Amino acid sequence: MISVIIPTLNEAVNLESLLDTLLAETAMAEVIVVDGGSTDGTPQIALSNGVHFIPSAPGRGHQLYTGAAAATGDVLLFLHADCQFPAGGLDRIERILSDRPVTVSGNHRLTFDGDDRFSRWLDGFYAWIRSLGVYYGDSGIFVRRAALEAIGGVRPLALMEDFNLVRRMERYGETVCIAEPPLVTSSRRFENRQPAAIIWGWLKIHALYYLGVSPQRLAKIYNSDRQANRNGSSSRDNTDPSLMEDRAK
Repeated sequence: MISVIIPTLNEAVNLESLLDTLLAETAMAEVIVVDGGSTDGTPQIALSNGVHFIPSAPGRGHQLYTGAAAATGDVLLFLHADCQFPAGGLDRIERILSDRPVTVSGNHRLTFDGDDRFSRWLDGFYAWIRSLGVYYGDSGIFVRRAALEAIGGVRPLALMEDFNLVRRMERYGETVCIAEPPLVTSSRRFENRQPAAIIWGWLKIHALYYLGVSPQRLAKIYNSDRQANRNGSSSRDNTDPSLMEDRAK
């Protein structure tokens, strides 16, 4: 059985659709929603759909840790609430792991739902870094329970919890990327932010991570940079018509 773990925080707009997809799957699964304090009706949506609902302290790392501890399946699948999970995706995971006993974990090819040049560039960028063994929680990571326990489980980090998990999985054994159909994720995190600043922030956070900066400090830097990028974009958009035009595409 697959345990699907979904961390949420004010995801009422997205959760219903994702649960509809998961509950229509033919593969046996338990769905666990771990909520970090939503105030928009997210808990009610989870409960009305009959899935396992767990209140949690906020923070995706802590929520994934909490969900993994509660899961009973022999395979764990971590999904973001704003993703579009492909129909039949749970069966696909089960078949792959059954056909490839040495495979311990994997993820999905990721595409973004934004209708803009930066989102299309990200599609290619994420495919390239996946070929290097780098991927993140938004791509639907799945892992055999035995392998997850062997590498020490999910760590409740303030930031980079998914990257930390992936690096340990890649060292532990064979992983696989499900190319078709892909998993579609939301581009909303990039709204009102400049692509160059996004890429620079990505590089900086990874460099600091490898230099041993604490996850708590990384989270503060990440949140500060993202807010500054949004504020700067808003200011420039008021004076530069070309930036306003780019955002509209």
